[in-house]
Amino acid sequence: MPQRFDVFGAAILTTALGALAWSLSQIGPAEPDAAASSVSNGTIAVVVGLGCVGLGGYVMWERTSRHPMTPPRLAENQAFLGLNIATLPLYTGLSIVLFQLPFDLIDRRGLPSTIAGMAFLPFTLGVGLLSRFFGGIADSTGPRALLIAGLIGAAAAYVWMGIAHQSGLIIGVIGPMALLGISFAVLVAPLTASVMSSVEREDEGLASGVNNAASRVAQLVGISLAAGVASFASGYQASLMIAAAVSLSGALVVAMTSQPTAMKSSRSRQG
Repeated sequence: MPQRFDVFGAAILTTALGALAWSLSQIGPAEPDAAASSVSNGTIAVVVGLGCVGLGGYVMWERTSRHPMTPPRLAENQAFLGLNIATLPLYTGLSIVLFQLPFDLIDRRGLPSTIAGMAFLPFTLGVGLLSRFFGGIADSTGPRALLIAGLIGAAAAYVWMGIAHQSGLIIGVIGPMALLGISFAVLVAPLTASVMSSVEREDEGLASGVNNAASRVAQLVGISLAAGVASFASGYQASLMIAAAVSLSGALVVAMTSQPTAMKSSRSRQG
């Protein structure tokens, strides 16, 4: 039977995510006008509820749709489900930092935009130069330990950046970003390989699409949350601690949903 695009499912998911993103972006200090604040908070609570109901409705629709975007068999795959759940906090934490850091570099530290952009080089170079190396290690030893270590390393980088907020550029930004780059190099290639190897060959394209969509949803949530938290006096440090907490939750998900012998590398599958 030819596949068709699940228009109704896409509409439900888009509406639900839009509602949650708007709600997260409204987080902030209470307005001086208490009555206005109460109405605003009530509206936000209603929209959050509608977003959650929408996500539940999407799950139910996908179970009954003849052409689901996310077939139920993928949700029943514990390894695949766990990896995608872990993807959410991974990229939520990263997007929080990538949203907040430019404001700190330019507004608080007074750096020119070009120099501020160069502060991201340790992260970029770490991922670009080391991913292949750690991917080879994952092929030899299995990805589970690397996924957990990478998420913990990312959390440590966020905590370091938050604690060293008042320090100089090298200690407060360059060092943590280098650690973050190494941490993502440790986990990105094993994560992709694990997602692909957790499903049958005929589902590999779908699995890749679902995992990519999960990362984009996480970025949407992270930026919306960061925008709301940034409005507080200590929003920068608070957002970094939130990023660390969600990254640690991702490590916990991997530890709980994966088994060392069950997570095969893509190379071993192809062999």
